Amino acid sequence: MNKFPAWKYALLIVALGLGAIYALPNLFGDDPSVQISSTRGFELPDEFPAEIQRSLDGINIESKGIDFTPQRLLVRFESTELQARAADALRERLGDEYVVALNLAPATPDSLRAISAEPMVLGLDLQGGVHFLMEVDMDAARAQQLERFVSDIRLVLRNSGIRYRSVRVDRNDIVAELRSPEDREEASRIIARDLPELTLENRDGSETYNIQAQIDETVLQELQQNALQQNITTLRNRVNELGVSEPIIQQQGANRIVVQLPGVQDTAEAKRVLGSTATVEYRGVDEQNDPYEAQRTGRVPAQSRLYFDRQGEPILLSRTVIASGDNLVGAAAGFDQQSGQPNVVVTLDGVGARRMLEHTTENVGNRMAVVFIEHRPETEIVDGEEVRTTRRVEEVISAAVTREPFGRRFQTTGLGTATEATQLAMLLRAGALAAPMQIIEERTVGPSLGQDNIDQGFQSVIIGFALVLVVMAVFYKLFGLIANLALTANLVLIVALLSMLGATLTLPGIAGIVLTVGMAVDANVLIFERIKEELRLGNTPQTAIRAGYGKAFSTIADANVTTLIAAIVLFMFGTGPVKGFAVTLSLGILTSMFTAILGTRAVVNLIYGNRKRVQALSI
Repeated sequence: MNKFPAWKYALLIVALGLGAIYALPNLFGDDPSVQISSTRGFELPDEFPAEIQRSLDGINIESKGIDFTPQRLLVRFESTELQARAADALRERLGDEYVVALNLAPATPDSLRAISAEPMVLGLDLQGGVHFLMEVDMDAARAQQLERFVSDIRLVLRNSGIRYRSVRVDRNDIVAELRSPEDREEASRIIARDLPELTLENRDGSETYNIQAQIDETVLQELQQNALQQNITTLRNRVNELGVSEPIIQQQGANRIVVQLPGVQDTAEAKRVLGSTATVEYRGVDEQNDPYEAQRTGRVPAQSRLYFDRQGEPILLSRTVIASGDNLVGAAAGFDQQSGQPNVVVTLDGVGARRMLEHTTENVGNRMAVVFIEHRPETEIVDGEEVRTTRRVEEVISAAVTREPFGRRFQTTGLGTATEATQLAMLLRAGALAAPMQIIEERTVGPSLGQDNIDQGFQSVIIGFALVLVVMAVFYKLFGLIANLALTANLVLIVALLSMLGATLTLPGIAGIVLTVGMAVDANVLIFERIKEELRLGNTPQTAIRAGYGKAFSTIADANVTTLIAAIVLFMFGTGPVKGFAVTLSLGILTSMFTAILGTRAVVNLIYGNRKRVQALSI
């Protein structure tokens, strides 16, 4: 008796239906588009789409539509000519406050986008661009942390009136030399109270009473991880300069960062921009003079400097820098416990903390500003030759009232949203601590080569697919055609899963699909050969079908599970292209088992159901 329960039919129909829907966006192609985002990474205003539309109407450029989120705005066009014209006009109109990047946006219908149906993301080897693998110098990051704690210990001892001979770094430790056992005991108590990140141990010198301090390993790992994340944030800010629409900047391992910039072909330019620098400064606000009057007349008080905030409003700040990015240890976004408003908690080193305490003690009730400073490398053509210069860009990103004196740790309030607080914390960290990095691998993929890879990869899939279809149809007749249906459904499901998961399709990924096409029919070959063997033993067609699917399952499972384990290991320990191969291979194994076993069984049961009297099988 051949029985196939109704719930399995329902599962098959639902899976194939969803697969077809989520694979469909890959058929619609792309729209030439212009992507606009804030240079600083802040949210775009709600009225921004209307402003952009008015700008386009003013130069007689018609768009297909505008997609808006607080992080970016995307304008779609019918042709690349309109795209280029609009990008040039918008760059001139918006200036340096916004990044205007050329982009190819998926032309997916709104009905599919409403259910998050998006096309596959193409990797660098298919789209073209540059790839960097950068290694962060964690030894330098550790040394920077040790030097900061040296400054903190000196400040703590001075504030407590404890005399010491020296505080220095000794390899991976900090050694504080005290003059007496009493001084050492008091210093240990003070340091343990104010700097709980340190582990203390008493060590006697020849003429001194020493404290040997080590950074707690958990704290050190957290500090190094923060340094790595700050570098990633800095790189993201730098990549905005290149106008890359969908860059990939992610951590790889414990101390490496992968940077992939699709569409960028000039490696030297990319290296130049990624090497640009940023920092922050804390300055007091000049509350005695009118910044608008200073802007109008050009006469700025001698003790002040004229700055502008993110809205372009003038503000007068003191020429004296309270603390800078070099003094910044960390910055984290959060919420004020009393008001519930978003804030950013900032931590300074010893030198910065002393200056901050002195300033805030004398300026309670006055504002203090955070100035974000970038050194942007630029290239100009002078007398027909390229001249590289660096432009200093300064912007006030926050100005809040000092409520009470503070020093090493304080919070910045007056922020509009939690997103703005998060962005401000990112900018503060990006402009401060950044462990040294070096590029240990780089490669460039041209757009023509990327298109060739797509064409040849697609051709290989089609050829392999067609050959398998022919062989199966010739060798197994009707059962072969059923297997071909399963193979077609398998390809659809692979594409759908890649699209749903947002996985990046690379050239090795295409190789994984080609391999899957061949492997997908292995299960059917095993099943069909088992059915033929049962028929040769004299069993009835219905018995042969049931035995073929039942007895071949263990062999199919063994073969596919071992291959799946290998694919998982490749994904866990591989990098870049190897991961792309492992992803498509893993997905292909799962979908091929589903379609080859469940899918073909359902079709075979429809044709040779348990209530039908079958004399022979077309196999």
